[in-house]
Amino acid sequence: MNKFFYFVSILFLMSCSSTNTNDSNGVSFLNIQNGDTIQSPFLLKMGVEGMVLEPKGEPKPGHGHHHLIVNEGPTDAGLVIIADEQHIHYGAGQSEDSVSLAPGNYDLTLQFADGLHVSYGEEWAKTIQVTIK
Repeated sequence: MNKFFYFVSILFLMSCSSTNTNDSNGVSFLNIQNGDTIQSPFLLKMGVEGMVLEPKGEPKPGHGHHHLIVNEGPTDAGLVIIADEQHIHYGAGQSEDSVSLAPGNYDLTLQFADGLHVSYGEEWAKTIQVTIK
């Protein structure tokens, strides 16, 4: 894919997310809620409405996969989400995972991104606070 087409695709996707008027569109934590106290390891179930969940690969408009970001907020639209202990990639298209965190308080951000891990931005992210016991 040439760079111009990729750039135009990113601009298109960013404009789609900024004009998102359907309140049900976005990502969600399906089995944990803001303020929950949970035991580690815990099962994380992730949902998305308004995009197609698929494994990493060539970017396609309206498609992507989840990332869990620990103690950092959403990644700005158009930026690549790095892979490290605080940025967990679900590039196989997973919608659930077993997550282990040390006891403490955490901000967990679920972030949706395209096939090359380029963030769709804050409108395709959700942050909750949890306590791990």
